[in-house]
Amino acid sequence: MSGTISGPLADASAAEIASAVRTGSVCAREVAEATASRIAERDGTLNAFTHLAKERAFAEADAVDARIAADAPVGPLAGVPFAVKNLFDLAGVTTWAGSAIEKEKPPAERDATLVSRLAAAGGLTFGALNMGEYAYDFTGENSHEGPSRNPHDPTRMTGGSSGGSGAAVAGGLVPFALGSDTNGSIRVPSAFCGIFGLKPTYGRLPRTGTFPFVDSLDHLGPMARSVADLALAFDAMQGFDAGDPACANEPPLSATAALTSATPLRVARLTGWFRGQGEAETDEAADRIAKALGASDEITLDGVEEARSAAYVLTNIEGAALHLDNVRTRPDDFDPAVRDRLIAGTLLPGVHYVKAQRARLAFRAIMRRAFERFDILVAPATPMRAPKIGAQTVTMRGEEVLLRPNIGVYTQPISFVGLPVVCCPVQFEGNLPAGVQLIAPAWREDLALAAAAAAERAGISSAQPVFAGAA
Repeated sequence: MSGTISGPLADASAAEIASAVRTGSVCAREVAEATASRIAERDGTLNAFTHLAKERAFAEADAVDARIAADAPVGPLAGVPFAVKNLFDLAGVTTWAGSAIEKEKPPAERDATLVSRLAAAGGLTFGALNMGEYAYDFTGENSHEGPSRNPHDPTRMTGGSSGGSGAAVAGGLVPFALGSDTNGSIRVPSAFCGIFGLKPTYGRLPRTGTFPFVDSLDHLGPMARSVADLALAFDAMQGFDAGDPACANEPPLSATAALTSATPLRVARLTGWFRGQGEAETDEAADRIAKALGASDEITLDGVEEARSAAYVLTNIEGAALHLDNVRTRPDDFDPAVRDRLIAGTLLPGVHYVKAQRARLAFRAIMRRAFERFDILVAPATPMRAPKIGAQTVTMRGEEVLLRPNIGVYTQPISFVGLPVVCCPVQFEGNLPAGVQLIAPAWREDLALAAAAAAERAGISSAQPVFAGAA
């Protein structure tokens, strides 16, 4: 079997590739070879990959082609390339988690659960992607591996900590990738790189076989150039796994079926904390999406600032507890910025942790009441578009402030209570994209995906492969 997908093979969506492979119009091996060529062509600039598993992907492609030749069934991701943030275990590969310390560890003995599920669905595993050290990062800059670079402008940040995932998807290296999101690490790079990202409900997808950051806040999810590809990957990964104590035994939902739902959605634009904190374009992007979805109301939430502060407390304390031994014995082996934040976490009194958990319960109740009136809440994903790599400050509200602490002002309160969010890109002609959060009630990823699909059909939200060339 041989052939081509209309348009450049490497730019095809996951859905297009899987359909073409299943029908025999292209071989999975051809897809794998085109993907490897694209990575060789572009990754020297983007610095997205930390480990390229080309031979594994080729072997997986050959297995898919053999099943098709034998008229055996193949999965929904047949022949679709993907890659994962370098905190997912890949059998035979050391899981670095963006750190120098973890490089000394032995290779993983088996794949992370989500990697296994994607491979079982016919996906081609192309390797591990760059990330901020121990996922404690919003910029996509790694002091050991160098920064991942934004395909729209390689002098700019991808956002983090799933920066390599954002670069790989936006840059056309793979149709979708996996990231993790503790305080915004799927949504921030999705926003900066102009792609779609899904942060599912806390506990929806199992984290078995991944390196943790903050157990009570860590989520895993896909990033892609279309809502259909997000749904396709999400459907292949759902299901309970007792290996993650936080994984809830919720029945899977059909994300792909939700994309064509005709059920009207009650949509509101979040204001107050979620308006006016940064660039005008980020608010404009949220307003465009809200209008396209027929938002009839605006809503201001109580307790948002307290929720964000409490999220910082949980992050610092739980992150510090995880890395305490290495901070004590190997402080010079950390990125200094990460090390200093972890040290700060060790100094926080336990009473603050208790207060933060109480704030979480209170804010969860506030959000629950909001969702009695609405199905979807719309807010910017970040207060700024992608800054220059190395930038330390940003102008917000007419004042120059530190960049890193302010990137997550819109994402942290939402992940604090574990709600599902789709980040939708809004493109600005001749300029950088912005991202918009579509926030849904717990366990209703289908609503967020349906809203994102509606915005995509309306032409307000879109993503295409982009590569601005060498920095």
